[in-house]
Amino acid sequence: MWNNVRQLNLAASALHALLVLALLAAGCYWLVQRPNFALREIRIEGDTEHINAPTVRASVVGRLKGNFFTVDLDAARQAFEQMPWVRHASVRRVWPNALAVTLEEYQPLGTWGSDQLVSVDGELFTANQGELDEDLPAFDGPDGTAKEVVARYRDFRKWFAPTGASPEEVTLSPRYAWTVKLSNGTQVELGRERNSDTLSDRARRLTAAWSAVTQRWGNDIEYADLRYPNGFAIRAAGMRFISDPNQGKK
Repeated sequence: MWNNVRQLNLAASALHALLVLALLAAGCYWLVQRPNFALREIRIEGDTEHINAPTVRASVVGRLKGNFFTVDLDAARQAFEQMPWVRHASVRRVWPNALAVTLEEYQPLGTWGSDQLVSVDGELFTANQGELDEDLPAFDGPDGTAKEVVARYRDFRKWFAPTGASPEEVTLSPRYAWTVKLSNGTQVELGRERNSDTLSDRARRLTAAWSAVTQRWGNDIEYADLRYPNGFAIRAAGMRFISDPNQGKK
């Protein structure tokens, strides 16, 4: 090899290229470590009704590692998504020392159980309920039923609208029986869903007779049991009336 001029030239060229690459790598490393590229700003965009700068500083800033070039955007996204109210976050770099974060907040529909909220999409999340601007309906049910309960809440709003009341509480029991508390104070027992029409038929039976019921027994209807095949039972101001006493409950 030492007598082969062509091979010596190739070896020299290769060593020279390696030296240049090493110098470039060292220069890049030196450059990206400069204080000018330390993260100095986080720009919050998107839904920010429940998110503010102090919340971001307390929850996220201390968990961001690296600078403009080296910060892990996926890890940063996960850190933002662990903040209360945040459903989804997307993170991008902004030259030379900032991050821009677009947030999507959960849209609360109601409370769930004793300490959670449920979104309009039927997703459970945890946040400070003291930050709510209004009273929300209360939901509860077995694990994994939040989407079903939210869907039924929308049905109940429509089905019970003829009474002039709306659902304030919707509960699905461990036996999958439905109970609804209306805004007029009436607790409605609908029972279990036997088929796709069970609940709607039972609700319709009550609303069709609602005007006659309130004319006869007054507006203070405390309780309505719809678990009868062809009728229902009500309780009002110390009185109890069964529309179809010859039928047993389902």
